[in-house]
Amino acid sequence: LECDLATNVVGQPLVRQQVVTAVREFLGNRHPAKPLVMSFHGSTGTGKTYVSSMLVRYLFQGGLQSPYVHQFSPIVHFPHAERVEQYKESLKHWIQGNLTNCGRSAFLFEEMDKMHPGLIDVIIPFLGPSWVVYGTNYRKAIFIFISNAGGEQINKMTLDLWHAHKDREEISLQDLVPAISKAVFENPQSGFWKSGIINDHLIDFVVPFLPLKHHHVKQCVISELVQQGLEVRPGVVQEVADSIPYFPEEEKIFSSTGCKTVASRISFFF
Repeated sequence: LECDLATNVVGQPLVRQQVVTAVREFLGNRHPAKPLVMSFHGSTGTGKTYVSSMLVRYLFQGGLQSPYVHQFSPIVHFPHAERVEQYKESLKHWIQGNLTNCGRSAFLFEEMDKMHPGLIDVIIPFLGPSWVVYGTNYRKAIFIFISNAGGEQINKMTLDLWHAHKDREEISLQDLVPAISKAVFENPQSGFWKSGIINDHLIDFVVPFLPLKHHHVKQCVISELVQQGLEVRPGVVQEVADSIPYFPEEEKIFSSTGCKTVASRISFFF
């Protein structure tokens, strides 16, 4: 996992450092005090979903297809605001039932910024350091929240550093985490709005994904060409990277869509 993250996840030193440390320590502890809870934050295309799928691929046979890996999307699983109470009940029973089947299960909550506020708090009893909840020992479970919320704050801080002639690699977790937590807790549109999960400090690792620069996008293009079995031509790499929008408008430093549209753009230039 460590090697794969280093090779395939471009421009995210904080992610590699945190995820590997978190997983190694958690799996190395035969009697963890609580489940491992991580929250991935950053703007589109920075690698949040990619890293979470890579993680479960190494931990579970079959990866995302494993019967012990459960994905939730607000748009697919919880689409109607008026049915939140019903969703809460279903979600609680679903997690409880699956942890009874296998305590070493993983739960991935995608697009937390689109989750109905208040819904996610129903899983609070499963995240804390209690011994048993609803008759089930759940302390070996892994919960991952994925969200674009906090992305603006991460991008702003990274841009401020660039304006101060400092490299994005100089940004620290201590700089970012309080700003992300505040942003998601105080945003009424966020699934974490006024959430006890944030308030009670139940997230073990807040993992920031930084915006990607032009040379990172070029690395993504090369990686995608190799994956598709295509020849890596410098001209094509440059053209694909140049075709992606960058911000801010004047300086064009960071990719607006990260590496998200790279794969679909390659066919235009080949």
